[in-house]
Amino acid sequence: MLQGISSEHHNNQEPSEDLLLHDNLDADEHEKESKIAVQTECLSVFFNERPAIEDINLRIRKNRVTAIIGPSGCGKSTFLRSLNLMHEMTPKSKVIGSIKIHGKDISESNAVDVRKNVGMVFQKPNPFPSMSIFDNVVAGLKLNGNKKNSDLDDIVEKNLKHAGLWEEVKDRLKTPAMSLSGGQQQRLCIARTIAVNPEIILMDEPTSALDPISTAKIEELIYNFKSEYSIIIVTHNMQQAARVSDFTAFLYLGKLIEFSKTRRMFTNPKERLTEEYVTGKFG
Repeated sequence: MLQGISSEHHNNQEPSEDLLLHDNLDADEHEKESKIAVQTECLSVFFNERPAIEDINLRIRKNRVTAIIGPSGCGKSTFLRSLNLMHEMTPKSKVIGSIKIHGKDISESNAVDVRKNVGMVFQKPNPFPSMSIFDNVVAGLKLNGNKKNSDLDDIVEKNLKHAGLWEEVKDRLKTPAMSLSGGQQQRLCIARTIAVNPEIILMDEPTSALDPISTAKIEELIYNFKSEYSIIIVTHNMQQAARVSDFTAFLYLGKLIEFSKTRRMFTNPKERLTEEYVTGKFG
């Protein structure tokens, strides 16, 4: 099917079945809840009474990378943004169904608390333009008022190292964040996201505006991060989905068409529509 899925790549080896979700939710009834990071049931999102996504049922595995793929306008970003209540900020939007994060329905939680636990990295790097590199990293911590100034130096160093940026900026932490390149800005945004210790990281096309070298650095971070975080990434790049993800969900016209292990999705999809999409017959 998709070119580029090779056994030589570190992420394309077939994991053991006891570490994976089954493709069919009904067959997964014995899966321990502790292994599920996100569960949606009959999730639909409407804008001006028009459905953007409909009846999405997914169980997303903890400490794995899940890719959301599909053509433009199919509801990928809408689904992603529903997971940390971002649609609350959109006029005339309505969300129905259930979203559970580690077993707890997020509708019962404060939106600020949900967004601390479920971080977001956007398509275009968005460091705070009036702040320095240092202040960008700790912006979320200061907003929540839960860290002393004496802790901040260590926190900045730790998270910039984690985002693979420390060696490039350690001598200019007080310079404006906007002085960084696009790829550096995106890694700074990742450092800012992880500084508040989320359990889940949402990424909405995080490399689409970046050059190949910067893209490779972000993809390496994604792969390494899954030991600590559950990551859900929206991407239009099939090669990227194959490289970085363990599971893939294919959306089309607002509906979930197929969800399975990534290798299976790209080499032996169950649905004809999935096969046509991943082989480039439409996009």
